[in-house]
Amino acid sequence: MSYTITIEPSARQFSAESGETVLLAAIRQGVALPYGCQDGACGSCKCKKLSGTVEHGAFQPKALSEAEQAAGFVLTCRAQPLSDVVLESKQVGAADAFPVKKLPVRVKALQRVTDDVMIVHLQLPASDRFDYHAGQYIDVLLRDGSRRSYSMASAPHFQALAPGLELHIRHLPGGKFTDQVFGGLKEKDILRIEGPLGGFYLRPDSAKPIILLASGTGMAPIKALIEHLRLLNCERPITLYWGGRRPADLYLNDWIASQCADMPNLRYVPVVSDALPADGWSGRSGFVHLAVLADFPDLSGHQVYACGAPVVVEAARRDFAAAGLPEHEFYADAFTSERDKLGG
Repeated sequence: MSYTITIEPSARQFSAESGETVLLAAIRQGVALPYGCQDGACGSCKCKKLSGTVEHGAFQPKALSEAEQAAGFVLTCRAQPLSDVVLESKQVGAADAFPVKKLPVRVKALQRVTDDVMIVHLQLPASDRFDYHAGQYIDVLLRDGSRRSYSMASAPHFQALAPGLELHIRHLPGGKFTDQVFGGLKEKDILRIEGPLGGFYLRPDSAKPIILLASGTGMAPIKALIEHLRLLNCERPITLYWGGRRPADLYLNDWIASQCADMPNLRYVPVVSDALPADGWSGRSGFVHLAVLADFPDLSGHQVYACGAPVVVEAARRDFAAAGLPEHEFYADAFTSERDKLGG
């Protein structure tokens, strides 16, 4: 049995089969609902249910609170319709969603940039075009059927030069895939991926100043956004805030400096939370999202793109709203690990 899902205010409609989540049905039919982890851990897919009945699978309380449930909000990645459903989502896209594909990729190069961060360059099949929006991510498909999600750190227009992807992977000791990346993965190895995925990408139909907020390897999709903004010759004021625990965690400082030299409207503010005396750090310190608020106490006229650890993204979402940022101008991609998804 199938049910009709209607998205307001766009009035877009698609069908969902019995037992299928609203999000998977939307992806299958090219409807670009916002989402992130797809596992009920990040809350990026949260929507207001205007009518109808759904059944929720398991999810993390931080992704959808009891108060939000009582107010009618649902997680489309966990909600299975039991009737026709009407949802409210201001981020729903039009016909700009790219098809999701599964395909093999070859490891082209491995670049260890810090003790626990590896930049992995993947070569795509030349015969199979792979389109995506700057900011989206792919899933790496593991042999046991599990998957790991990584944002693409290069803008899509570079595909014209050489079909390939760039991933920034942080080592999580004991991690099924990251142990492989930092232990046995080598050039010419074959991986399987699926994508593009996610609703984190530039909304160009605005003249508002842009704030880019990244923590750790959340810089990966932000890097792709900067490359895309440069391609567009964007003249909007852009301020990049990148936070790490130690100065060495900001592994793209030289690359960012080169972008600032070519983009007069781009300003960079590095922020370090746990510098040691030996680091000789004299820049901004503390939580990265608080550095934003110190510089922009009124965010009512801005647009924010945030990516990184869920605790950073959610703190930014909460505190930026209190500073006047409209809810629909906060675009986020929270990186969730398997530990996040399991709630421990």
